[in-house]
Amino acid sequence: MSNNTILLVDDETIIRKTLAGKLKDEGFTVLAADSGKSALAFLATTHIDLVVTDLMMEGMSGIQVLEAVKANNPDTAVIILTGYGDLTSAIDALRLGADDYLLKPCDLNELLFRMNKCLEKQSLKQMVQFYEDILPICLDCKKIRDDSNSEPGQGPWVPVDQYLTKKAGKSMSHGYCPECGKKFLASIEQRLKK
Repeated sequence: MSNNTILLVDDETIIRKTLAGKLKDEGFTVLAADSGKSALAFLATTHIDLVVTDLMMEGMSGIQVLEAVKANNPDTAVIILTGYGDLTSAIDALRLGADDYLLKPCDLNELLFRMNKCLEKQSLKQMVQFYEDILPICLDCKKIRDDSNSEPGQGPWVPVDQYLTKKAGKSMSHGYCPECGKKFLASIEQRLKK
């Protein structure tokens, strides 16, 4: 079962209701919009993992929905469905960031397969982003791996003060915080007593 939220955008009621019912049976949370304008209302208020949109609709086309989705959240996956597909519209959709493109009528198993592939790719991208946002610090020497100008995981290990100087753009000075200063003075006094 899935916990992903899918937004179906199609101006044909029968297609929208049929797909929504089948996707709900597969465990997806499904929202349905009968136009691009209705889709935008969902996008403004709800986290959507994947949008399945018709290409040819009155008012706002599937391409315009795609552009709005990607402007709202580039990580949201988008699959374009169309009964009027041609090579030009497929290329345009893919250039604008569509994750897949299918002709109607499409086999439900094929749609599910492609949806799951899109969601899997999305999940992997999120995992990579999560790990790229972690700052690697050596447990022993406390050096930091600086991946800023190299492939993730391949950067040089540099001292903390060098890393912070580079990132903050400010010079560093070394000293003691009040707590460490007190401990240092106490250790000196302890040695002098001996």
